[in-house]
Amino acid sequence: MPKQVGNLTLYSVDDLHEQLGLSKMTIRAYLREGKIRARKLGVKWYVTEEALREYFNEPASGDSKSPKKKPKNYRYVVKGINDLVSEQEECETVDETIECIQEQAIISLFQVAIIDRETDEVTELIKARDFLDRYS
Repeated sequence: MPKQVGNLTLYSVDDLHEQLGLSKMTIRAYLREGKIRARKLGVKWYVTEEALREYFNEPASGDSKSPKKKPKNYRYVVKGINDLVSEQEECETVDETIECIQEQAIISLFQVAIIDRETDEVTELIKARDFLDRYS
């Protein structure tokens, strides 16, 4: 059963598995890839009703009208994913982020934090290669 916190309905991976008929692995992959917006609370992922609506109302990826870039209220931080790579660079635009990623010798050692400028919260953490696939 979804959790109700005030007027906010939160769905766990188990809830989505039951209601959508998708495997838990598939749902977790969607969450990791940012296809469905979610927040981790403790060890569990939760998805809001609004995030589900966004996912189902999103235009098909092949649709020429679908936007390729995030709105301007985001900033992007390219950073190493382990102790071997401690580099970090903040970028203002998607194009600048793509350029920064492409300058790296080993792209698989980097990830991109997409940060909301208003709240300063990380809205998504995505592998550099996936970022390039999504926005190039």
